[in-house]
Amino acid sequence: MNKIILIGNLTRDPELKTTPNGYSVCEFTIAVNDRTSRNNAGGQPEADFFRVSAWRQLGENCQRFLAKGRKVCVVGPVSARTYQANDGTTRVSLEVMAEDVEFLSSRNDDQAAGSYNAPAPSVTAQNSGFTAVETDELPF
Repeated sequence: MNKIILIGNLTRDPELKTTPNGYSVCEFTIAVNDRTSRNNAGGQPEADFFRVSAWRQLGENCQRFLAKGRKVCVVGPVSARTYQANDGTTRVSLEVMAEDVEFLSSRNDDQAAGSYNAPAPSVTAQNSGFTAVETDELPF
């Protein structure tokens, strides 16, 4: 079985393309921090980069709701592809064909931290049918 679960941040905005057969495919790259290694410069974790392809409706949703820096969870099979870099060296790219993409951050996360205020509850304890209980009465 070949299935990987990754949580990371988009390194660039997703790109939506259409195949000659009319299928939509969205491509983006995520950076996944390696918690076990630290680079010497600033103590920041090193990252592994994965190219992701999401097809059809999933790809259209990714293009619509994702942007650079957003956190996602991607599930799907992974494959390694080799290619020649401009300097002539052989490189390896890890690619995931997304079966599921979970959006872990929202558009509101782009705003300054702390700017979100939860809406006030519309139903009060008195008119909802519940009885208020003192916390001293609870057995735990």
